[in-house]
Formats: sequence, structure tokens, C-alpha cells
Amino acid sequence: MNILITGGAGFIGSAVVRHIINNTSNTVLNIDKLTYAGNLESLKELEQDSRYQFKKIDICDADALKQAFLEFQPNLIMHLAAESHVDRSIDGPAEFITTNIVGTYTLLEVARQYWLGLNDEEKNNFRFHHISTDEVYGDLEGTTDLFTESTAYAPSSPYSASKASSDHLVRAWHRTYDFPIIITNCSNNYGPYHFPEKLIPLVILNALDGKALPIYGTGNQIRDWLYVEDHARALYKVVTEGEIGETYNIGGHNEKQNIDVVRTICKILDEIKPQDNAMPYENLITFVKDRPGHDLRYAIDASKIKQDLDWTPDETFETGIRKTVEWYLDNLDWCHRVQDGSYQRERLGA
Repeated sequence: MNILITGGAGFIGSAVVRHIINNTSNTVLNIDKLTYAGNLESLKELEQDSRYQFKKIDICDADALKQAFLEFQPNLIMHLAAESHVDRSIDGPAEFITTNIVGTYTLLEVARQYWLGLNDEEKNNFRFHHISTDEVYGDLEGTTDLFTESTAYAPSSPYSASKASSDHLVRAWHRTYDFPIIITNCSNNYGPYHFPEKLIPLVILNALDGKALPIYGTGNQIRDWLYVEDHARALYKVVTEGEIGETYNIGGHNEKQNIDVVRTICKILDEIKPQDNAMPYENLITFVKDRPGHDLRYAIDASKIKQDLDWTPDETFETGIRKTVEWYLDNLDWCHRVQDGSYQRERLGA
């Protein structure tokens, strides 16, 4: 199959591209605008592979998308391109509205027009897979509930509101035009090639530099953590085996408070890369003013994807976080290059 992936140079997108090229016989076209968080170094191992190609395209550019569809003739679309950092959405929501809403609309329309021109067999096999987030569901504070595929949307941030909007557009294209879509909503991803603005890579790199480890509020916010390579495997399973019109929640079965995540990282670093002064990394933890509108708890019920598609995560948080810390220790040059002087791990969204 020919699989067109948007946002394939990003954190999750690059994991999906690597998974498909390394584990299947499919061909991939990676479309990415290459914003600050998109980096082709995460796909360097695939540059010479004849089944992989890249085009620098903004998903808001309909003409460029049409040309890419015409040339590549995709069987499946996996739409991961998005502005994704909550703190950045607080500082500058306009880019999130443009990329996540207008960009998704543009891609939907180009894909639908392309789909209409296919023969009946090609139409029946075509899928548009929209990759979203659990943040569209809002906050589970004060309950022991889990997000299910039928949980009502209640987004809190400009980022999650823009992703909720794009989810609604995708469902509307299915309902109105019978366009063959699938949606997935995932919990917090972590793992290799994660841009250092997010909690786990930020903590690892700050700790190695002996800098403060900033924790929002008291650090009691709870997230479900999903290793990115487990997520990539789930996404491929959904796009190839999932049922048209369905939503699948993808979670890691690993609810952790942010403070416990940070302490776990500190303990691993104490063991494998102790500070020169022999002080524990946990001493670097600093509590800072909380993020505006910060949701306290997200937790995914991933029973549907287990039951329907026989997917469960391979990594526990304990195995995944150790792999992640070790990867960053082995790839510090990559970390310094991708920051490119434009981001120095400063506080955003205050």
C-alpha cells in the first residue's frame, strides 16, 4: 500500500514512519511543514530507502496537497500534522487554529476529492485516519472514571479546543459525505526523538545540565503515559484493521503523577549518570506557578482497542522510561541540534 503521513517528521509521526518502513512492505510519503518540532534527523536511517519519500508541504496549501496526492496515489492517509504543545497554545493560539482546524479541513477536502475519483475497489479500501488526543475530553478531577470513546468533549486549552474542532470536522465529513474515516485519541506519549519542550525530555536535559527541574503547582497532575513505539504500532493496526467511522482510545495503562514521573527520572539518572557533586538529582526539583487552566487528571480506557484489534502496550512505564533516559544520554548531540537556538528550555505559557 501507499501510505501518506502528515506530520511524519514530528515526534509521533516519525515513530509511525519508522515502524511502517521497518516492519511492513508499504511505501510512505511523509508530508511535513518542518516547524520547530519537525526534524528530519529522526528519519535519517530511512533517507536511502526506496519505499520512503518526503515532501515539505504545509497542510493548509491545497494545491501542493493535490499535487502530492496525484503523484503518490495513496491508499491510506494518516493525519498527524498538528501544533501540539499546550503552553505554546496559551502564548499564541492563532497557529493552533490555523494548522489544527483549517489545515485539517484543507486536507479533508483534498483527500475527499481524490477519493471520489477512485474506482469502487480503491474507494472501499481507502481510509483517512485522524490522530487526536485525550485532552479533547477535558478533566477527570475528583473522579476515578476513565475516558472512553463516548466521553463528552470538554477541552480546556486552545490546543485541546483546536484538536476537538478537528475531530468534529472529521466526523462530519464521514456523516455528511460518507467519507471513510477513523479517529484515535491517545494519552501522553514519551520516548526517543521527543522535542525538549515536553516534560520528560525537558527534565532529562535540565538534570544533565544541573538546571532546575520545574514542576507546575504541586506536581499532583495525573497523566497516562504511552511509549511512542507502542503508539506507532497501535496506529498502524487501527488504519489497517479498524472499522470505518469508529473511534479508538489508545492508552499506556500507566497513570502517574507528574512529580512521580520526575522523581523516577532522577533516580534512573542517579544510577547511570550521577552528578559530579554526588548530590541526588531530586534536589534540583523546583515548584513553579501552575499552568493556566491546567487539567488535573487524564486517564484512558483502552479496552476497546484491546478487544476489537487485539492491541496492548508492550512497555510498562518502568521499562519505557528507562529506555527513554538511556536514549537521551546516547543522543545528546541530536538534542542540542534540534533546539537550534530558538528554544532554550525556557518556561512557556505562563
